[in-house]
Amino acid sequence: MTQDVSDIYRIRTGELTLHHVKYLNFFPRNEKVVNCLYQNRNALFRLVCFPWGGGDSTYFAKWGQDIPNSVEVHAIRLAGRESRLEEPFASDMNQIVDEIACALLPIIQGEYFAFFGHSMGSFTAFFTALHLKEKYNLEPVHLFVSSLSPPHVSNFIFLREGGGKEGSACFKSKARIHLHKDDLCKEEIFYVMKKVGGIPDKFFDKKMSPEFVTRLLADLHILNDVTSDIPSKTRLSCDITCFSGSEDIPLDMEAWKDVTSGSFDSFVLPGNHFYLMEPSNTSFIKKYITKTLEISAFTS
Repeated sequence: MTQDVSDIYRIRTGELTLHHVKYLNFFPRNEKVVNCLYQNRNALFRLVCFPWGGGDSTYFAKWGQDIPNSVEVHAIRLAGRESRLEEPFASDMNQIVDEIACALLPIIQGEYFAFFGHSMGSFTAFFTALHLKEKYNLEPVHLFVSSLSPPHVSNFIFLREGGGKEGSACFKSKARIHLHKDDLCKEEIFYVMKKVGGIPDKFFDKKMSPEFVTRLLADLHILNDVTSDIPSKTRLSCDITCFSGSEDIPLDMEAWKDVTSGSFDSFVLPGNHFYLMEPSNTSFIKKYITKTLEISAFTS
């Protein structure tokens, strides 16, 4: 789809300049990067959901089917999966964030929007929110994070340290990554994820295909390389709510309050790292997000 940049500029208001719009090239990227199965342009809020490591957009995109009409759900689709299988995986978090920000701008500009991220998605949501604020003066009204401590707190080590010559992954797909020859293979991933992720055996039985393993390795590499110093000052001003499972590995979710000057809340729900798969927990999260966003509209 092609649209004159002057038309885009007249449509969108706020801090974006014509120079920004000209080079963002957003329209071709929208459907590729952002999955909205249930469009509701009359909704008051845009909820953008960020998947876990190795995950795709499908699970969160389906949230739009039964969420209240005040919320339109968008799910992020990363490179190397789903309709983007032919594309190479992102090399680092900056590349992911840049692409997501460009794709989101026409969706969130001039709108109330919020982010929800689970596990790796918490990092992706946080860094995207930070990028949007610093570069475009846009910030979500609320950041919801799940099952991962903030970047400035030590999370578990995803990959073993080690050098050596680069080799191919244990399992190859059309979107390839280069790994050290002593990197984790399928059996080791089973052990590591069961040990530190609080993930039930049935998850591995259904999800641990060679393609999933390759996606997971790519995402774990990115997580392993993410570093963030303890913030000397709060970096966001939006409210933050944290969710975690009662049987998950120990997490310092309280440390998320360090990254914002807004209010902070935290919930522990029954279950493991994928507690949100439990229907009662999913229902609670959707209702809580909707209520929180609706209240924010009255108080803003």
